[in-house]
Amino acid sequence: MPMLSVVIPAYNEEEALMNVIPALSGVLGPEKIDYEIIFIDDGSTDNTYEKIVELSGASANVYGYRFSRNFGKESAIWAGLEKANGDCCIVMDCDLQHPPETIPQMYRLWEEGYEIVEGIKSNRGKESFFHKVFSKTFYRLIGGLSGLNMQSSSDFKLLDRRVVTELLQLKEKNAFFRGLSFWVGFNSTKVEYIVNPREHGKTKWSFLSLIKYAVNNIIGFTTAPLQIVTGVGVILIVAFFVLLIQTFIRYFLGYSLEGFTTVIILLLLIGGGLMISLGIIGMYIAKIYDEVKNRPRYIIKESTGPRS
Repeated sequence: MPMLSVVIPAYNEEEALMNVIPALSGVLGPEKIDYEIIFIDDGSTDNTYEKIVELSGASANVYGYRFSRNFGKESAIWAGLEKANGDCCIVMDCDLQHPPETIPQMYRLWEEGYEIVEGIKSNRGKESFFHKVFSKTFYRLIGGLSGLNMQSSSDFKLLDRRVVTELLQLKEKNAFFRGLSFWVGFNSTKVEYIVNPREHGKTKWSFLSLIKYAVNNIIGFTTAPLQIVTGVGVILIVAFFVLLIQTFIRYFLGYSLEGFTTVIILLLLIGGGLMISLGIIGMYIAKIYDEVKNRPRYIIKESTGPRS
């Protein structure tokens, strides 16, 4: 019988963990789906890993891995995929906002031959207005820059073993899981789901972490900002020639070019454009620097059970 691996990153989720196993067994058991659960503790500072050890000791199909520090959710997802033994894998959040009730439907679609089953949000749940606007803006922006429609997408998705193998062969350190799962292609379909309300704890995404997440993934997934820099340079050159022609015309007509303020504004505009351009180029150089250091995406400090 094919086995399903459920990969669950967890960061300071000790309160939510105890609900995960009953929720999954309650929907997967009646469907006769063979499964394993892989928890990745992303350097939690509470008792998350102790709870994972407890759950692993009580169930033979539950495994846990603990990072040496907080490496981020993307690294936790990658670690879970590397440790998974299933014929297909599902990535979901520990807080159960990704509804377990949707998993059997995704699994049946995989049995029909789909290699990627995307979980698409039909609504965004009880998010703040700012969070909703920020998310929509980010996915429209990265979709426009990359040419991939990731609107309303999430990390909640099922991947065939072949897709997982291809993803794990990608060696980039700053990997954007949502984007790369679109990029690899394969036969895919979508399943809509309603975001469940969080029952325990609170979101770990602050305003600054959202900004960092967006910038890192845009820079790491597309080179479009570099092309924008070129576009800004072209616009400034065109503006320069327009002003140059205007200056010559006024000179030959006997008019002196007035407006010291205009000169200052132009200097500030050009200087600002150059600084922004250098900043964007600098971020790409920083990404290159991170890649050439070739450090691992994560370090596992300890694990539960016999598997390494």
